[in-house]
Amino acid sequence: MISTHTMDNNYKTQAEKYQYLSKQHGGYYRHNFTDHAYLYNLYFPPKEVFAHLKDNIHNLVLNYPVAQDVLAKLIGEIIGQPADRIIVGNGAAEIIKILSGHLAKKIIVPVPSFNEYVNAAPEGHVVEFPLEFPSFQLDIDKFAAEAIKVEADMAVVVTPNNPTSILVPKSDLIRLAQKLNEHNCMLIIDESFLDFAENKEQISLEQNIAEYPNMAILKSMSKAYGICGLRIGYMLTANLKFADAVRNEIHIWNINGFAEEFLRILPKYKQEFKDSCQKVKADRDIFYENLCEIKGMIVFKPDANYIFCRLPDDALSGPEITKHLFIKHNIYIKDSTEKTQPDATRYIRIASRTNEENKKLIEALKDVMY
Repeated sequence: MISTHTMDNNYKTQAEKYQYLSKQHGGYYRHNFTDHAYLYNLYFPPKEVFAHLKDNIHNLVLNYPVAQDVLAKLIGEIIGQPADRIIVGNGAAEIIKILSGHLAKKIIVPVPSFNEYVNAAPEGHVVEFPLEFPSFQLDIDKFAAEAIKVEADMAVVVTPNNPTSILVPKSDLIRLAQKLNEHNCMLIIDESFLDFAENKEQISLEQNIAEYPNMAILKSMSKAYGICGLRIGYMLTANLKFADAVRNEIHIWNINGFAEEFLRILPKYKQEFKDSCQKVKADRDIFYENLCEIKGMIVFKPDANYIFCRLPDDALSGPEITKHLFIKHNIYIKDSTEKTQPDATRYIRIASRTNEENKKLIEALKDVMY
């Protein structure tokens, strides 16, 4: 455990600690609290991966890493795809910045969603499409019609969505791609949390990518593989012209040596990875059932490793509960105030952790809700 007396600690009380951390985007492990905000796989990578990186630390620090062509081959071996369809990013965030910020003339995003798609777009280049309220389901036909109406050249669907943890059916995404193809609109499908959904192989579009020239799949590996600090994401598309446009925006050494080495050894740990995802799902399912027992709480059935909840009408607001949870119980969750949605202050998103931590969170939540 790292000492809490580091240069990062610009606070004297728990309330000040909350104010400080609520403005940070990471480095949480330095501050000694339970993080139910960020969305990790706590059961991967196995110890052997850390031992391997440690044993090779001299070479990894002292030498230049490889560039895109080799990185794309490494990802290609993991997902069974040719390298020319793959662009490897310093986390998915680097690729999102290129898609939203540089390539899209007009991008349409269902909201609430992962904020980075909207944040990365220049002013006036983004259209927010509200999800059906209060179910938060994506109406494919209305979304396609709006994309065509606003003349979007790029549409984004996150599945399972963040923060709602709701999956968009594969058949809907295929229909959407076909509708948008007639209007020269690329469909970006963000599958970052798909490893935690049931029947992932049947619902991922990765293996069908060659059939849809206007489709690209984006994936953050940080979440599913539990490697947030290594920063690896990739985009996959059979549209080689689009792949080149994204690749041209990436600088030569965008991935460090530790991330490269992780990709090299990852194929050895396929079974461990599958097992870790099963464990995450088992914990999440118990967590979901226990959250459903809280009187008046609306809990959305999750397809990812986090759970979206509407607070009881007579309970405190999301921001108040988030703050009290932290000050009183040293537990951090996310409220929805920064999301574009109706009644945003009534919603919270809770990452599932271990069974023991999930139980503690439920007790703490009950303690601070009113």
